[in-house]
Amino acid sequence: MKKITKKPMGKATKSSKNTKAAKLTKNSFGQKKNNKEINKTFKKDTNSFKKNAKDAKIEEKKKIAKIKKASKEAKKNASNDNNKIATFNWYPGHMTKAKRQMQEDIKLIDLVIEIVDARVPLSSRNPDIDELADKKARVVILNKSDLADDKITNLWITYFKSKGFYCVKMDSRKNNGFKALNEIIYEACEDKIQKDLAKGIKNRPIRAMVVGIPNVGKSTFVNAYSGKASAKTGNKPGVTKGKQWIKIKGNIELLDTPGILWPKFEDQTTGLRLAMIGSINDNILNKSDLALDVIKFLYKNYKDNLYTRYEITTSEFAPSDNDLIDEQTQIALVIMDHIAAKRGCLKKGAQTDYDKVSGIILDDFRSAKLGCVTLERP
Repeated sequence: MKKITKKPMGKATKSSKNTKAAKLTKNSFGQKKNNKEINKTFKKDTNSFKKNAKDAKIEEKKKIAKIKKASKEAKKNASNDNNKIATFNWYPGHMTKAKRQMQEDIKLIDLVIEIVDARVPLSSRNPDIDELADKKARVVILNKSDLADDKITNLWITYFKSKGFYCVKMDSRKNNGFKALNEIIYEACEDKIQKDLAKGIKNRPIRAMVVGIPNVGKSTFVNAYSGKASAKTGNKPGVTKGKQWIKIKGNIELLDTPGILWPKFEDQTTGLRLAMIGSINDNILNKSDLALDVIKFLYKNYKDNLYTRYEITTSEFAPSDNDLIDEQTQIALVIMDHIAAKRGCLKKGAQTDYDKVSGIILDDFRSAKLGCVTLERP
């Protein structure tokens, strides 16, 4: 029987060692390969993250740039809309002719009666009249005083008197103030009357020229003062045409002239105020923007009138987070939406009909349904 010899267990053969070394080398290489792949993937993910972050940053910059551009455009458009009033040329051919005629007629008269709107006494004056009426007696009539704030009207009377003008408030439609006007006319022409008497001239009529910009109620004044419809009247600016002499009781003769207005409004605020009272044709204006300006003015100066007329109970209107619109405009828009809802000025989907509600606001304002309001102070 063959004898079996056992190999010692504690020692590995050379062949075994080589096999293990090969396995270790292979595993090590595989691990390095895996680490390399992991690093490669990590680096790829990192680059992708950085790219996404960069793209997000670019998009954010684009959004900011877009918002800034929109804000700039909004301001530009608002400025352009406001400047429409400021730059509109109001001197058509017949008004230029009327001014030349006034320069000739001024030599024939003793007194200039200037009609202004009591709600905008300064804005409704014609700068040319001061030059045309130089060295003539002057009377300023604050017409439509029934629509104006009486306290402020009295301040304007004091203002004009301080400038050397005679001044009286009047509501031509109701024939109020004519007695006081006659007294003022005779007082203003006292020097002329005394000079005539010294020359032996008695009862020579006092000749007066009536002037005023469109839509201040000049024709209504002439008709009421003369007691007959001598001058054609209308509710649109610039209806009166031609030249006419009108005899008045008390030995007074009036020369009625077409209303004249300066070529363009140098002051943007002047144009806006005239537009608000209706001295500029609404057809050339943005009525919604104009109504918005009316609300802004009333909210600031006659808030009680505004709240009472439109049944507004909220004491304050919180503005939105819209940075492109100023706070006053935001509040005015909220009030306009409130009025639209109250008066049924809504489109489909309960959207505000701004054209319709703007018409209501402007009509209410101009007819004093929003109270007696004056837009400017001395």
